[in-house]
Amino acid sequence: MDSSYPAPLTRIISLFEGLPDAEKRESLISYADSAPKQAPRDGETFDLEDIRKDEECTDTVGVYMKVTPDRACTFRITLGPQVQTLTKAMTSILCKGLAGSTPEQILEVPADFVPKIVGADLVRQRSQTVYYILTRMKSAARVWLNRQRAASHH
Repeated sequence: MDSSYPAPLTRIISLFEGLPDAEKRESLISYADSAPKQAPRDGETFDLEDIRKDEECTDTVGVYMKVTPDRACTFRITLGPQVQTLTKAMTSILCKGLAGSTPEQILEVPADFVPKIVGADLVRQRSQTVYYILTRMKSAARVWLNRQRAASHH
């Protein structure tokens, strides 16, 4: 397994890689069902909030990122009611899989793990959807890093 994945994500990938397609789908559905748990909780504050609807997604997605002083990231995600099951599943997987990573590590996560989780067929059918949440998380990490750089120059 590629060491460029954060440890929690590596564990999820390993779990999926051992499953036949039917069980992969069941696991994806159970991850999708837990997506609402990834939403911001009362009283939480964030370093970055990015809420928008993009063309390649069926509904609004909010990405909330918090970075601790030792640069560990936590993500929370809000999903509109029209968001597809696969996007919901990736939301849960990525919130869990990238928790505790630094912004730099998040930018370096290769997207090649996605077919291992969802199976090649679904990736072909829904390629935009499958990568959408990862792309949004990476863009949040990039914005945060740019702000840090700008702040350190003043």
